[in-house]
Amino acid sequence: MLRMTVPIMTVACLLGTPATADTIYKCKKEDGTFSYQEKPCTDNSRAVSSWGSANEASTVIPQDAGGHYFVAGSINEQKLDFVIDTGASYVTLPSSVAHAAGVSCKRQTTMMTGNGNISVCTSTIQKLKFGTFTLLNVEAIIAPNLNQPLLGMNVLRKFRVEQDGGEMRLSKK
Repeated sequence: MLRMTVPIMTVACLLGTPATADTIYKCKKEDGTFSYQEKPCTDNSRAVSSWGSANEASTVIPQDAGGHYFVAGSINEQKLDFVIDTGASYVTLPSSVAHAAGVSCKRQTTMMTGNGNISVCTSTIQKLKFGTFTLLNVEAIIAPNLNQPLLGMNVLRKFRVEQDGGEMRLSKK
C-alpha cells in the first residue's frame, strides 16, 4: 500500500509504515481515477504501489543530492541537460543555449517571476527531445540571465508525472 506524508510539496512516499494522522493513501478507483484519503483504500479501489506497466513508454529520472531532477535532452539536436521545473510555465532557455541551438527571438515581452519582472523573448523550438520523448514546435522563453535550461509545464502537462523513492517517472498520458 502506498502512503504519502503531508504536506505534498515534494511527495515523499513510504511503504510499509504504520498509519498516522498525517498519512494519506493514494488509491486507484475502478474507473482509473485516483483518490487521496486519510483512510486505507476500500475494496472497490486498490492501493497504488508501483509505477505504470512495463510496456508503457516512460523516462525515469533520479533525484540529485540537492533534491532536483535533471534530464538529458536536446533542442534542435543541440545536447543539453534540463532541470524539471514545475514552477516554470514554459520551457525556458538561457540566451547562449538558444543561440547555439538556432532558436531565435520572435517577440520581446516582459514576464513576472518570483524575482520580479524580467525582459524575455518568446520563441518556438522546432525539435525538443528528452528521455524517450520527442516533441515538435514547442513554445519556449529565452531568458538572458538564466544559467540552466528549464523543462516547464507547457511540456510537463502533456505527461503523467509521478515521484517516488527519489525517482521521477514521466510517461505518456
